[in-house]
Amino acid sequence: MDIANTILGKIIDRKVEELAIRRKQHTLYDLEQLTKNASAIRPFAQALCQKRPGVIAEIKKASPSKGVIRANFDPAEIAEQYENAGAACLSVLTDVDFFQGADENIHLARQNCNLPALRKDFLIDPYNVVEARALHADCILLIVACLSNQQLEEMSKTAFEYGLDVLVEVHNENELERALQLSDRCLLGVNNRDLKTFKVDLNNTIRLKNLLSPERLLITESGIATPEDIALMQSNNINHFLVGESFMKQKNPQQAFYDLFGKPSLI
Repeated sequence: MDIANTILGKIIDRKVEELAIRRKQHTLYDLEQLTKNASAIRPFAQALCQKRPGVIAEIKKASPSKGVIRANFDPAEIAEQYENAGAACLSVLTDVDFFQGADENIHLARQNCNLPALRKDFLIDPYNVVEARALHADCILLIVACLSNQQLEEMSKTAFEYGLDVLVEVHNENELERALQLSDRCLLGVNNRDLKTFKVDLNNTIRLKNLLSPERLLITESGIATPEDIALMQSNNINHFLVGESFMKQKNPQQAFYDLFGKPSLI
């Protein structure tokens, strides 16, 4: 996917600048020392696989397309509500400029629950991976659309060296083919949102699922908003979800989770 002149392209340009600034603030050695004091790893992939449906519930204040989604934003409280509702894992936005996230949100969320957490950001270098572990993350996101094959390989290997799980996100067949060159330990996610038009098509996940072996776990991302959306995915043997906006725009995220997936006794 050509990301030039897209919001993703703008974000990555900013991430290149941000990486240079962060390297001046903390050397890689500094980060390595910080990882030694980070909270013990919580197995992300294992937690997700143990639930069906397995839900990665996202903690997100804003987005480039929607602006502020949740003005009353308390990562710790939201994490507690998600755990009570039956989520398997958390996804925590740390990007500042486009999503109004913060590095400390991961630690705040994890301190208030027992769920493993994904660092949801636009990582471009192994430095960012070590940084994620120093920030107490249990899993990282690698977006195929904005990374070379070499970056994907180096960053996933670095993640595994630090005990982190890896979620690899794809948007189309070409990106899926590239993602499948990585270790089978990587989780696969399909983003249903077109990065150029922002149009959401849930059939994107179904189409790519059909290219995989039936037993390969696939996570559907973006646009999951109704029980009918859940039913559509489950009828196609897709049982794992990353959901953010549908929860964040409701006053009570726990109730929003119930409205979408049912009470824990029904999960």
